[in-house]
Amino acid sequence: MPQLNRPDATLIARLLDLLGPQGCVTDDDLIAPWLTDWRGRYSGTSIALLAPATTDEVSAIVRLAAEARVALVPQGGNTGTVAGATPPADGSALLLSMRRMNRIRTTSATDNAIIAEAGVILSDLHAAAAAIGRRFPLSLAAKGSATVGGLVSTNAGGTQVLRFGPVRSLVLGLEAVLPDGALFEGLATLRKDNRGYDLRQLLTGAEGTLGIITAAALRLVPSMGARAVAWVGLDSPAKALDLLRRLEERSPESIESFELIPADALTLVLERIPGTRAPLASPSTWNVLIEAVGNRDDAPPASLLEAALTDAMEHGLVLDATIAASEAQAEALWALRESISEAEKRDGPSLKHDISVPVSAMPTFLEEEGPRIEARFPGSRIIAFGHLGDGNIHFNLLPPADADRESWIAAHGREATAMVHDLVAAAGGSLSAEHGIGQAKLAEFARLGDPVRLAALRAIKQALDPLGIMNPGKLVPLAPEAKDQ
Repeated sequence: MPQLNRPDATLIARLLDLLGPQGCVTDDDLIAPWLTDWRGRYSGTSIALLAPATTDEVSAIVRLAAEARVALVPQGGNTGTVAGATPPADGSALLLSMRRMNRIRTTSATDNAIIAEAGVILSDLHAAAAAIGRRFPLSLAAKGSATVGGLVSTNAGGTQVLRFGPVRSLVLGLEAVLPDGALFEGLATLRKDNRGYDLRQLLTGAEGTLGIITAAALRLVPSMGARAVAWVGLDSPAKALDLLRRLEERSPESIESFELIPADALTLVLERIPGTRAPLASPSTWNVLIEAVGNRDDAPPASLLEAALTDAMEHGLVLDATIAASEAQAEALWALRESISEAEKRDGPSLKHDISVPVSAMPTFLEEEGPRIEARFPGSRIIAFGHLGDGNIHFNLLPPADADRESWIAAHGREATAMVHDLVAAAGGSLSAEHGIGQAKLAEFARLGDPVRLAALRAIKQALDPLGIMNPGKLVPLAPEAKDQ
């Protein structure tokens, strides 16, 4: 493992000269809000927050850091859930914020593409695409603060993966500063480019460990003609999956989102988020939130959805359902789904697991493994919600109601998480579906990761970042022999 240095006064003076006081912040009070991860589980320190405004400034920062052998921790909106953008607690790294690089460089309806800098907020990206009659088909609860650079660096998923895939499938090109300060200029919006290793895909999902993404060329799709949003009550995940497949058979191009939500998650939102209300008169054990869209010349998606749900109800798959009659109602239904994480945060600490298994295995996993875990830890409760259609569920374990949550997690958290991940691995799944590894899952990735995969990741990291200055301690577990040094 390369030996890194701590940032010193000489380096900070050079960075201040390069960036000015707006770009090199040393005031502890201004830095403090960015030192803790979104969930409040990890905190670090840094003597400076660097905020470049241009790609040239990013390159200069990286060259200075490489020269001084000082680590950099890149950060976007700080909405990640695995502490991948949190600096180390010992103050050995500088925090590199990309939020000032927030320009939309180009939009093209002809190319169905948009080029946005790393600090562009997702909701602003949506607005820029809408201005040219297009849309960027990825959304998530943190759309008002998550940034392009962070989304690409974590290969974010969201609620439309079912049809469009994660960010990886929407990245046409990238501009990035590599660990020696060199600029990779790969922003061409080509759909076909067969010139060897795909560096854009290598950098996508790399969590800032191979370079600093400064801009991305992203794929757009035509704007939707209309949408229909439905909330459906049913009694099992198996019936939910059956419903999804029936909907896909009826209208294979219209179903964009299919979110599974248990009664416990809905109850938590209704209790913790003001202004929310139950969508159905009678509660159901399980619910799904469905969004169907149509092109301008298609039959209205609401009609298609109503017919499909009526048929499903006649076949005993659906207990009750409502279809939003307006955009306001549609947004209110989506708010129930998108507020689950915030409701959990307000409710108190819990063990979060962003897992995936084969789609066909998901109903059995939920109905059998959840109770098994609850039995192993009496009084605990599983709340599992998310993207049933792509096999990704947020499988969260709440401590017993009468327990001090922090103490319970300290006593049982590691064992409980290991049990969840062991069951996921036995089902042929992944311990990280869409949130990444960061530092929160590093130990479990080292424990369960395929040795061949881990060796390849380490080789790539060593080849591109031989000094180890890019977001150390994240994503790539150290080799066993390196830990002993």
